[in-house]
Amino acid sequence: MKTFAAALALSLATTSAIALTAPVHAQETAAAPASPEWVETSNAYTERVIEMQAAFFPTQASSLGYEEYDGLVNDMTLDRDERYVAAARALIADFETAMGRETNPFVRQDLQILIDSLERDIRGIELGNRMTLEFAQVPQSMFGAIGQLLSDQTIESRRPKALELLQRFTGTYPGTEPMTELAKARFEASRGDGKIGPYRVEVEESVANIPTFVSGIRELFDRYEIEGADQALDAMETQLTEYGEWTQETVLPVSRDTARLPEELYALNLEQVGIDQDPRALMSEARRGFYELRAQMEALAPQIAEKYGWEETDMASVMTALKQMTVPNDEIEDFYRDVNRQLEAEIRRHDIVSLPDSELQMRVASEAESAAQPAPHMRPPRLVGNTGEQGTFVLTVGNPTAGPEDRYDDFNFPAASWTLSAHEARPGHEMQFAALVEQGVSLARMLYAFNSVNVEGWALYAEAEMLPHEPIEGQFIALQFRLLRAARAFLDPALNLGLMTRDEAERVLSEEALFSPGMTKQELDRYEFRMPGQAGSYYYGYRKLIDLRIETELALGDRFDEMAFNDFLLSQGIIPLDLIAQAVREEFIPSQLEG
Repeated sequence: MKTFAAALALSLATTSAIALTAPVHAQETAAAPASPEWVETSNAYTERVIEMQAAFFPTQASSLGYEEYDGLVNDMTLDRDERYVAAARALIADFETAMGRETNPFVRQDLQILIDSLERDIRGIELGNRMTLEFAQVPQSMFGAIGQLLSDQTIESRRPKALELLQRFTGTYPGTEPMTELAKARFEASRGDGKIGPYRVEVEESVANIPTFVSGIRELFDRYEIEGADQALDAMETQLTEYGEWTQETVLPVSRDTARLPEELYALNLEQVGIDQDPRALMSEARRGFYELRAQMEALAPQIAEKYGWEETDMASVMTALKQMTVPNDEIEDFYRDVNRQLEAEIRRHDIVSLPDSELQMRVASEAESAAQPAPHMRPPRLVGNTGEQGTFVLTVGNPTAGPEDRYDDFNFPAASWTLSAHEARPGHEMQFAALVEQGVSLARMLYAFNSVNVEGWALYAEAEMLPHEPIEGQFIALQFRLLRAARAFLDPALNLGLMTRDEAERVLSEEALFSPGMTKQELDRYEFRMPGQAGSYYYGYRKLIDLRIETELALGDRFDEMAFNDFLLSQGIIPLDLIAQAVREEFIPSQLEG
């Protein structure tokens, strides 16, 4: 288990990362909409948190658009956690005083969002330091931070700073030390009786992936023609190779053989991703959902078999036949682009949500990106100071950490393209982040209320919105992936609470949900050590959103407008779903009844 500070230091700035951003003046470079007065007041408070956190973790601030921090590396000094906690407590005290004088309810909500976020940081640091050894996956962190600057999504003027960043990582910049040496020192300082080490499998995979990340970093500097990097690149390769040897000699012997976390740490993980339900109650709801979804798939399978003239009509046989319609890797990007265009046409035809004018950005992942994040994902745009940059749908077609016998064929056939596109692209994640950039919500709501329940709840709801408008085989796979989200909501806690073995969970994913060995491995790794606790957020957030949808339909009757409802949800930003529900009840429903 990583502390908050360690997790931030290694963040790849994915949607699951804890958010930092820049002061509001950075936004003024873009054509942002005019903000209400309360937003300006709220942002002034949020800027104080931003500036404090960016001083400790500049790579995260850089990844979200704060250009002043481009090229800087995170604080890895031995007293960092103590200084961070002291700074966080000082801000909490100031914000609690401000709560007593601020009268605007939105400003007060944002102050509470900031206080809650800082308090979670403190609990994470204190729990981590008391219970765990701090092992930093420096190669993955380095690849992720450099990849944020050397990207088509990053404006060209920022990319040269990648050289300084690499030099600081490797200690070849004046006055700096190699990140690998700093990470070793923090590991040694974290030693103590009764502390648990990292999970053995995680450690072994981190070492095995080092050549992939070394190659990936070299490829980025070559692709974007960053000159003068040879010395730092050579130092990087030497240092990361040696770090792998040190990891095997020093970290592996103290790693733990079981992935299971202490319950205190797992409970904090659930809180950080936005799950505020007892995990055993969530498991019970998810198991019921799993049964119902599996029954729906069983009902569709004979209809698909009839469509294609297949003799075998059971669910597993139909899945096997669909996966045999493989799209070659060199054609898959164009294939998905065409599916995205068809989905957009259906969105317009049925007035589901207001689409942006821009063309969707997507590409196939590199091997290093797939090693860092094996599942297809949305790479968010720069959220602050955005001058037109868009998010990018990154499609992975394999899991490099799976063995050669572990095929990975869950996204490279036509039927799978529909629901994956709806989730990651439009109307899913891509539109979420576009709305954040375009609509000018407060920084606190944009960044510090951000969690997996809010983000993934919308994306799974987006899948459900598009399911009726997809071909029957696309609907079948949409149900399979919803089945996966239900499975996650009971498998993740079952593994982390010691209620199920990995072999038992593997059987559910492979034999019941019908996923490939490579996908199954990626899922189990996710539950056990990549992001324990996060996987249940999809189904939890989805259930809360569809409950709100039905509540709204019942309240409005024939006045319910699907596009207006969905546009309103997106306009709220990525805030806690309870706040979205409050806005629907107090603003959207009355406005529709009056209209």
